[in-house]
Amino acid sequence: MTPHRLALYWAPAVDDPLHARGSAWLGRDAEAGAAMAQPVVDGIDLAQATDDPRRYGLHATLKPPFRLRHGYAAAREATVALAARIAPFDLPPLAVHDLDGFLALRETTPSPALHALADACVIALDDHRVPPDAAEIARRRPERLNTAQRAHLDRWGYPHVFEEWRFHVTMTRRLSPDEKAVLMPAVTAFLGDAPALPRRIGAISLFVQPAPGAPFTIAERLPLRG
Repeated sequence: MTPHRLALYWAPAVDDPLHARGSAWLGRDAEAGAAMAQPVVDGIDLAQATDDPRRYGLHATLKPPFRLRHGYAAAREATVALAARIAPFDLPPLAVHDLDGFLALRETTPSPALHALADACVIALDDHRVPPDAAEIARRRPERLNTAQRAHLDRWGYPHVFEEWRFHVTMTRRLSPDEKAVLMPAVTAFLGDAPALPRRIGAISLFVQPAPGAPFTIAERLPLRG
């Protein structure tokens, strides 16, 4: 059955300590599709603070979620073809950052290869994307977008692509300053040395949303073979 939406993400490998620690922080393992016990953070409802990223799973977006025009098998085939052209590469060490009020893991040094991978995913799967409807466009608050972001929304269905794209693994919703003061050191301590460990980008992960509002799970990890 064709899922409601598909997304192309990077996700840490199952045996990467970041997978276990990051999934526990969010409260759900997108690989297993199972809930996980979250750490206790004094004075903070962590389940509420991580509700939105928990639904999407631990990931960094390469091509954002889209409804399928030609079905899952065709989109998978296009992703396999893309992955066959791209060689694995090293991911720079990650660290917790404040990203416009959200806490997220970001790379500590620029990675042109990482940016090129995201650009390629957006382009290669565009024919498989159903354009967003008026309600979906309205949820992006187009009146708040800059000129480039609005043009990307109209052309690619999402504002934060190409020069507007930033690698990030979202760990919370948007926080108040008081929440951030508690959660920044809490998530940094909980993840420990896992974000900074050496790792390779060796696959594109296909995340699927089986029905509207349902959480995303990892359907497949397609290896880079270039």
